[in-house]
Amino acid sequence: MEGIIDITIEVLLALIPIVIFFMFFQLRYLKLPSFEVTKILIGMLMTAIGMIIFLYGVYNGLYPIGFKMGEFFGNLEQIWILIPLGFILGFLATFAEPAVRVLSYQIEKSSSGYIRAKLMLYTLSFGVAVFVAVAMAKIVYGIPFLYIIVPGYLLALVLLWLSDKDFIGIAFDAGGVATGPMAVTFLMSMVVGMASGHSGRDAVVDGFGLIAMIALAPIIFVMLLGIYVNYKRR
Repeated sequence: MEGIIDITIEVLLALIPIVIFFMFFQLRYLKLPSFEVTKILIGMLMTAIGMIIFLYGVYNGLYPIGFKMGEFFGNLEQIWILIPLGFILGFLATFAEPAVRVLSYQIEKSSSGYIRAKLMLYTLSFGVAVFVAVAMAKIVYGIPFLYIIVPGYLLALVLLWLSDKDFIGIAFDAGGVATGPMAVTFLMSMVVGMASGHSGRDAVVDGFGLIAMIALAPIIFVMLLGIYVNYKRR
C-alpha cells in the first residue's frame, strides 16, 4: 500500500474546495432539497474513492509496466515494430481514458445529440494513436522534436480558418483532456523506457515531448472533423 496516503491527500486537496464551494452556494442560493444534497455528496464520496483507487493503480501498476515494456521493445533488433505498436497502445490508452469519455458524453449532451459521443471518442483515440506512432518513429529514426511539433501547430493554425466554429473550442479542450493519467503514466513511461533501452538514444532528449504531441493530436483531428462537417452541410 505504498504511496496510497499521499494519493489520498492529493485527491482530498482537489475535491474538498469543490465541496466547500457547493455547500456555500447550497446555503446561499441553490436551496436544493435534502435528498438531492445527500445524493450529490454520496456521488462526491464515490468519486474520491474511485480516484484514489484509480491513481494508485496507475502509479503502481501502469507506470512500471510501461517502463519495462518500453525497455524490452527498445532492445529489439526489428525496431520498426515500435511504430505500429505505438499506434495500437495510443488508441487503447486514449479509449480507456476516463476524462476523454466524460468529455465525449458532455459534448453529445450539450449538442443535443448532434455530435455523437462515440464519434468523438473514436476521433480522439485515432488522433492520439497517430501521434504516438509518430513519437515512436521519432525515437526509431532520430527525428528532431521541432521537426514534428512546429509543423503540427502551423497546421492547427491553418485549420482554425477552415473548421466549423463549433469544433474549435472542443478541439482545444480535448487536447488537455487527452493528456490524462493513462497517457502520462503508461505511454510516457513506455516511451522513456524505449529511449533508455534503444542504443544511441537519450532518455531525456528522445523520450520526452510525447505529452505535447498527444495534446496536439486532438486539436488537429477534431478540427479536421469540423471541416468534414462543414463539407457535409454544404
